[in-house]
Amino acid sequence: MIRLIFSDMDGTLLDENGNLPAEFGAMYARLKERGIRFAPASGRQYASLVHTFAPWRDEMIFVAENGTMVMEGGRELFSSPVERSLALEVMRMGERLSGVQSVFCGKRQGYLHSADDAPAFRAELSKYVSQAAVVGDFAAVDDVPIKMSFCDFSGHAETTILPAMQAFRDRLQVSLSSTEWVDLYNLGVNKGSAAQQIQQRLGVTPDECAAFGDYGNDLELMGAVTHSFAMDNAIPEIKERARYRAPGNRENGVMAVCERILAGEFD
Repeated sequence: MIRLIFSDMDGTLLDENGNLPAEFGAMYARLKERGIRFAPASGRQYASLVHTFAPWRDEMIFVAENGTMVMEGGRELFSSPVERSLALEVMRMGERLSGVQSVFCGKRQGYLHSADDAPAFRAELSKYVSQAAVVGDFAAVDDVPIKMSFCDFSGHAETTILPAMQAFRDRLQVSLSSTEWVDLYNLGVNKGSAAQQIQQRLGVTPDECAAFGDYGNDLELMGAVTHSFAMDNAIPEIKERARYRAPGNRENGVMAVCERILAGEFD
């Protein structure tokens, strides 16, 4: 029996406009009644996830910032801070990339450079980071770094950001999180490793877990559970890694599979 569901957000649970399915609240209530927990697993900031799931903020386990920070009931379960000098080295690399915006992700909030504080980037950033401050120098930030993120509005992050950031691949995880974003965080830390730690804490096995994903930062999550679902709109690597397929996010694929879970199809 499935007891725990992990779900990515953008391109997975949310529609193309970044909204929860209309029936999510009713579905969540049914899952809860059956003793099935729901854990959003996203590259988004914890504050952003809490905003989206405000009615259930004290009940869910939040896998935020690609697994670098996991929270429950407003309490940190675990996190993975990046060594500060290394984080600043990464940020300096990002600042040298033409047409690329940078975000220094701390435990408390995100930080963007004053040079990047433009309405277009603020609008993009607000999808993932709901608490952010503008700084003139990332070295002046008084917060614990857990992730460094870089955005290319052109949608070609794989060619404009990823090659430069691969210089850190021996020291950090370098993840293509979407066509616009590249994230860096500690080696061995990802949504999958976070899911495994949660399983251990709750006494839940991979066989009792399901997970949904669509992009590169969901790869390890697909391997952490038995019932892994690639969205129909997922990249090929996710479809190859996942055991099952779900309808796309525009078709509310996560909700459709949750109906199957409640019907006992995967018991």
